[in-house]
Amino acid sequence: MSPPVQSIVSDEKLPPSAEIVVIGAGIAGSTAAYWLAKRGHQVALLDKGVIGGEQTSRNWGWCRQQHRDLRELPLAMKSLDIWGELSRELGAETGFRRTGLTYVTDRPADFAQWEEWTLRAREYQMHSQVLSGAEAKELTPGSTGQWIGGVHSPTDGRAEPSLAGPALAEGARRHGATLHQNCAARGLDIEGGKVAGVITERGIIRTRTVLLAGGAWSSLFCRRHDLRLAQASVRSTSFATMAAPEVTGGGLSMPDVTIRRRLDGGYTVGLGGRGLVELSPQGLLYARQFWPTFKKRRAGLTFGVGRSFIEGPESFANWSFDLESPFERQRTLDPAADPVLVERGLTRLSDHYPALKGLKVAHAWGGLIDSTPDGIPVISAVDPLPGLFLSTGYTGHGFGIGPGAGRLAADLIAGDPPIVDPSPFRYSRMIDGTDLGAPGMM
Repeated sequence: MSPPVQSIVSDEKLPPSAEIVVIGAGIAGSTAAYWLAKRGHQVALLDKGVIGGEQTSRNWGWCRQQHRDLRELPLAMKSLDIWGELSRELGAETGFRRTGLTYVTDRPADFAQWEEWTLRAREYQMHSQVLSGAEAKELTPGSTGQWIGGVHSPTDGRAEPSLAGPALAEGARRHGATLHQNCAARGLDIEGGKVAGVITERGIIRTRTVLLAGGAWSSLFCRRHDLRLAQASVRSTSFATMAAPEVTGGGLSMPDVTIRRRLDGGYTVGLGGRGLVELSPQGLLYARQFWPTFKKRRAGLTFGVGRSFIEGPESFANWSFDLESPFERQRTLDPAADPVLVERGLTRLSDHYPALKGLKVAHAWGGLIDSTPDGIPVISAVDPLPGLFLSTGYTGHGFGIGPGAGRLAADLIAGDPPIVDPSPFRYSRMIDGTDLGAPGMM
C-alpha cells in the first residue's frame, strides 16, 4: 500500500526544448529543479509516476546530521541549515521541526561506535551529546530499556515525506519550471557523443543538459546507454500508526526499532538495519563491488528470489525508444510491506514503551532503497557522456540530505561554486577502480 503523498497538477504541454531536463521528481530531482529554476534556468521536471511517489514518500522522515558517514556529514549539515528555512521560503508546509534525534542502546558495541563517531564528528563542528545510562533514561521517560548510554543531537529534526517533495516541486514551478507526471523518460538522444535531448513517451525534449535523479531506476537507465553505475536495491518495510501518546517529540532509535513523531499525532516506525535483497541480473553484475558492504550488513538482510529477474529496476531489459519502456510498465515501485516486520515493530515498541501497547497501524508500506557500495550518493557529472549529470544512490539517506544534495547538483550543473566539496560524490569512483570499501555509519 503506497503511503499518501500530496498530489499536484502537471503542466499540460511538454516543452519542445528546455535548458535543463531533470528525470525523476523525488526529493533529489525536485530540490535540484527548485535551485536551478530559482537561479533563472529553464527547467523541465519529469516523473514516470507521481511526484514523490517512490522512496521520497516512503522514508522515516528523519532530517539528521548525527551518524552520517563522515564523507557525507558536511552535506548533511548544510541540508539542516536549508531545512530550517525551507517552509518559509517555499510558502508551504514541509513538516520540518527541529525537535532533536536520540539514539539509546543496551548494546556495548553500539555505544562504543557512537562514542567514536561523536569524537570524530567534532572535527566538522558537529556536536552531538554522548549520553550516560542515566541521561539516556532521562531522555526516554516511560521506557523500560536498561540503557547503557546513547547520543543526542538537539539540532537534528524531522519532516513529513508526504509534503516536502511536492512542496519543492511546486516551488520550482513558481520560479518557472514545468512539471510533467506520468511522463517516462525512455532514454537520451545523443549527437556527436553528447546529450542532445530526452526521449519521453510523449515525444522528445531538446536539451543539452540532463540530471538523472531516478532513484532505484538510475542504473537501468544508465545501462541502456552503456554506462556502468553500481547500485543495489534493498526492500524495506515501514508503517505509520494511528494517533498515540507522545513519548518523543522528534525521532528515537532503540534496539531493533525507530520511531518518528508525525504531524498527525501518530508515529512512523522503521526496523533499523532490516531488509530483503532479491537475486537479480543487476545484483550479479555488481556483486564484486558490493561484497565488502554485504559482509558488513548481512546480519540484518534476508535474501530471496522474486520477479526482479524479469521486471523492475534490476531486471535484464533492453528496449526501443519508440516503444513502451520498463519505466512505463511500472509507474511506481510499491512493494508490499512485510507483515512479519510490522508485527515485530509493534512488539518491540510495546516492549520498550508499555504506553504504546496496542498501537493501531494506519497504513504500512514497502520501499526499494537504492544503495551504492560505499553507502554515499553519486552527485556528479558523467564525464563519458557530456551533458549528463547524476543525483542518485542515496542508500536510505536521501530525504534528510535532499535540500543540500539538490543544491549541490544545481551548483555543478550551473557551474557555480559548490556548496560542499563534491569529490566524495564523483561518478568516476564507480568506474576507475577506486577501492570503494564498505560504507561508514548509516
